[in-house]
Amino acid sequence: MAATRFLKTAQGRSIAYHFHSGKGPTLVFLGGLKSDMEGTKAIHLQAWAKARGLGFLRFDYSGHGESSGQFEEGCIGDWHEDTLATVTALTTGPLLVVGSSMGGWQALLLAKAMPERIQGMVTIAAAPDFTEDGYWASFSAAQKAELETQGYVELPSDYMEPYRISKRMIEDGRNRLVLRDALDLPFPVRCLQGTADTAVSTETALRLLQHARCTDMRLNLVKDADHRFSDEACLRLIEISISELL
Repeated sequence: MAATRFLKTAQGRSIAYHFHSGKGPTLVFLGGLKSDMEGTKAIHLQAWAKARGLGFLRFDYSGHGESSGQFEEGCIGDWHEDTLATVTALTTGPLLVVGSSMGGWQALLLAKAMPERIQGMVTIAAAPDFTEDGYWASFSAAQKAELETQGYVELPSDYMEPYRISKRMIEDGRNRLVLRDALDLPFPVRCLQGTADTAVSTETALRLLQHARCTDMRLNLVKDADHRFSDEACLRLIEISISELL
């Protein structure tokens, strides 16, 4: 495995990444909240892309993995800036974006920022607007008060240690919502969602499907698949979805 490289952004962040060039479009993998670029899906897809001569990019948002910063200090807008900086600096030409969980929201923000470069998109348990519709909507009055007084709340996770969710993340998320106003996706989109996902509901997947303006958008529900969506059958389905869009 090649050594991790680092990109310094205009905001002064150091973003860890792995990239190899190839024929277009370049596959860009956008990971989830508190995930890193060493996850099963990212590593698998890099090997899959390389075997087919395709360019591939995976990276850690600031506060994640090997990149600089603390997770608790970050927000959706920071990670969008990281995505824009990394994609712009390292890739040229058409992109095929694969976004997992929070990375699905980041993929949609990237599509709003540079729709002309995106050839297709695959989302895996996409979680657009989760800071508002998931976190804020479910907070109790006590949690909302705690957010005001100490600046964060801690939430349990089925997959790792508790998340510390900051007031800044909630407030910034409101400036990045994609399910309220028009969402134009002028390229084919394939959405994958497990029915046993306890982090992102099938209702969220259906809401995205219904809200987006896209002439070629499909949702594939996989019975009993969980949020990781990384067993052999799920990885194969991701490969098939990408292949459809190449």
